[in-house]
Amino acid sequence: MSNQWIAGVDLGGTTTKIAFISMDGDILHKWEIPTDHSNEGQYITSNIATSIMEKLEKLGQSKTVLAGVGMGAPGPIDYETGVILNAVNLGWRDNFPLRDSLESLLSLPAAVENDANCAALGEMWQGAGNGAKNLVCVTLGTGVGGGVIANGNIVTGVNGAAGEIGHITTLPVGGAPCNCGKTGCLETIASATGIVRLAVEEMNKPNSKGELTDIFNRSKKITAKDVIDSARNGDPIAVKVLNEVAFHLGLALANIANTLNPEKIVLGGGVSKAGKILLDSVQDYFDKFAFPPVKNSTKLALATLGNDAGVLGAAWLIKNKLIG
Repeated sequence: MSNQWIAGVDLGGTTTKIAFISMDGDILHKWEIPTDHSNEGQYITSNIATSIMEKLEKLGQSKTVLAGVGMGAPGPIDYETGVILNAVNLGWRDNFPLRDSLESLLSLPAAVENDANCAALGEMWQGAGNGAKNLVCVTLGTGVGGGVIANGNIVTGVNGAAGEIGHITTLPVGGAPCNCGKTGCLETIASATGIVRLAVEEMNKPNSKGELTDIFNRSKKITAKDVIDSARNGDPIAVKVLNEVAFHLGLALANIANTLNPEKIVLGGGVSKAGKILLDSVQDYFDKFAFPPVKNSTKLALATLGNDAGVLGAAWLIKNKLIG
């Protein structure tokens, strides 16, 4: 069994990351496929299963090398049934039988978990958590996810919806609509999508000018990376947007820390690649809003595993839950 592999899957709104991982947490092979939202997402799991089987064949391996498949998916999970209750960015109807679908397609044991929880588990197992047993992981990507680990275990809540940090209301009045149906969620500000929205709103104001505006005028679109890069170069609009993001993120993280007092809060996801320019500002606001004993004991850190956190955490599900 120690020579077997685990298939770890990180299901995202745009791409799906897949990896074969050893029992010791070494990534042996990894690749990506597009996430197909068409027809209410009916091809998502079959595409993943097909890709896994094709990769095994290409590597000259049989399916017996796999101990199981773990998956992180964006949304709350019913842990008894393996059903994803709500997946607003995937096209699935509510209560999609995710674990059963994977097991049926691959004839392998499957375990499913919220994607941000998987990232938290990955960082705890192999990354910035460095073995910390009390950890909060916040993923800043297309959306904003969160995973809370207390005493080494994921906090799931009564309905599997704990850790939905992206849906903390940070603008109770006048906030932008969120895919969840609420308005003013942290996700509408601190995600890549939110950053772009804030920047476009600023650039649509009269007399907008600067590096970011030039990019927008040339290509008629911008990315969160454009905003971050322009902020590094001192572009006033980009700096203003990033400061707003840092304010809301720092406030939310301080409130989380005031409640949980974790050893570490780890920031991951594509937006976290901004690095120091984002982390330093978030730290400043965190320090302002955190209760002093919390401020002095809870540390903010950037994730170290990058895009590998999710697949590693998904693999850990199989190692921990099905093998022990």
